[in-house]
Amino acid sequence: MDWSEIVDNPYLQDLPFKIEQDRYGNILMSPASNWHGRIQVRLAKRLERELSGGEAFVECSVQTAEGVKVPDVVWQSDAHFAVHGDTTPMTVAPEICVEVLSPRNSRAEMDEKRALYLAAGAVEVWSCDKTGKMEFFDLSGQLAESKLAPGFPSHIV
Repeated sequence: MDWSEIVDNPYLQDLPFKIEQDRYGNILMSPASNWHGRIQVRLAKRLERELSGGEAFVECSVQTAEGVKVPDVVWQSDAHFAVHGDTTPMTVAPEICVEVLSPRNSRAEMDEKRALYLAAGAVEVWSCDKTGKMEFFDLSGQLAESKLAPGFPSHIV
């Protein structure tokens, strides 16, 4: 099943799960808590305040070498949008991809997703844990703060 078939399938609409794909085209579903959704909105709003010349949004599908992954929040510059628009899934990741961690997410899983987003063109990949602690990464590794949004807080509450 390709991504457009998943997106267009009426049985998969309005599920209380985040849907992704593995490299074989299998559907992966992760339940999301209300806390998770609230943090997504807070992150997107803060990104919009901190950065200009682009847009933050949630649940962006990104084609990676290991299937379609869906960062919880992204920030896409106007220049990226001019080239890639609303392509679903995006073949080049937006500049910032953010994952809101759930208790079931392993460090290995998050390390893999981070590498996949960076390989797909993200400039930075961020994570937010259950306490609201932010971590920022680029191709060189972990950053003390975001280079793209240096004023972004180290905690979201």
